[in-house]
Amino acid sequence: MISALLSFLGGNVFRLMFGEVVAFLNKRQEHAQEIDRMRLQAEIDAAQHGRNMESIRVQADLQVKVIQVQAEGAINQIEAEGWLEAVKGTTKTVGIWFIDAWNGAIRPFVATWAIVMISAHFAQNSWVLDDNGWSICGAALGIYLADRSLFKRGK
Repeated sequence: MISALLSFLGGNVFRLMFGEVVAFLNKRQEHAQEIDRMRLQAEIDAAQHGRNMESIRVQADLQVKVIQVQAEGAINQIEAEGWLEAVKGTTKTVGIWFIDAWNGAIRPFVATWAIVMISAHFAQNSWVLDDNGWSICGAALGIYLADRSLFKRGK
């Protein structure tokens, strides 16, 4: 009977001890897995944060570029409108006959002068026009030709 009691207690104690050891090992493994999961989640969060910051930086850069392009477009439009007004101003009459006659003669004279200077330059007299001369001739011809073109279109 004692042997039966010892067998009973021995079997239950062994099972109890074995169960506790297995439970301890399971909890230890679960704890290690939880730590690994937390590390992996931290790496994923850090990578996501980096992508978000890069996305914000790119969006900010793009907005700055959009604003720059819009500003350049506005400046170009203002310059074009200013040029158009300058060209329109060359054809206005003031009502005094000799000033109107002078204004009517000066544009063709300046255009003729520009054409003569350019022709002389191409006739191998390279001393005639430098960079500033080319700019002046281009502006003079631009005003004269733009004025005639706008006049034909009724503007």
